Amino acid sequence: MHKGTIVPLITPMDGGAVAEKGVQRLIESVRAEVTGLMPTLSSGEGWALSEQQWLDMVGYTLRHANGLPVLSGIQLPDTRSVIERSLVAEELGVAAVVVTTPFGVDVSQDAILAHYRELRAAVQVPIFLYNEQALSGNHIAVETLLRICELPGIAGIKESSGDAELTSRIAAELSIPVFEGWENLLSEVTGVAGLIGPLANLEPGLCNAMLAEPSARKQSAINEACVKYGVFKDDWYRWVKQELRQRGVLDSDEVVAT
Repeated sequence: MHKGTIVPLITPMDGGAVAEKGVQRLIESVRAEVTGLMPTLSSGEGWALSEQQWLDMVGYTLRHANGLPVLSGIQLPDTRSVIERSLVAEELGVAAVVVTTPFGVDVSQDAILAHYRELRAAVQVPIFLYNEQALSGNHIAVETLLRICELPGIAGIKESSGDAELTSRIAAELSIPVFEGWENLLSEVTGVAGLIGPLANLEPGLCNAMLAEPSARKQSAINEACVKYGVFKDDWYRWVKQELRQRGVLDSDEVVAT
């Protein structure tokens, strides 16, 4: 069962291509403090990656994981596209696929449930749910989550609603690990299995310390770090890359072209 700090890896780029050396150095820089690697999600600019960039980032992550589970983000707008990409991820050997709801503000809860049912029927690899609204335009209601979790092979949820009360309720009612997706809410949520947030690319030890023994002082330190490194900005991945370049982990702070 997944727990602790899982890092949603940024995607190192060099001249429009994924930089393998950057992926390797990034993984090595966080390896001792994280329990899993989650490439090609929002912090990895997953929605903007070409198919080849996605393939390269997932492949390089698997190549340099050295025993850490790789949970591959898939940020595509419709069920058919998600299934096709998930089958590729399964063939590559990922531990799970991390999947949002279908994109669109008018997507119903019944359609969300059908989306995950179709995905579950099509692939063997475990599914990690990603509950967010910024990209998809919608969210998974608690009642729908309960029904989704009746399906076999649901490995966990990245809960990024931004509502600590809702996240705590989900953690209390679901039988799967629930991960907070916002670093600034760690002191407010209860029952979560861990954190999946962009700060883990830079300060996974600080995240672990908060999970182990939560305190107002540690939460303040996390909040200060998030402000310092631009984690709360709309283009947080750009600022995280800049800090990683300054630290010598990356050779470039290039972002994915959109």
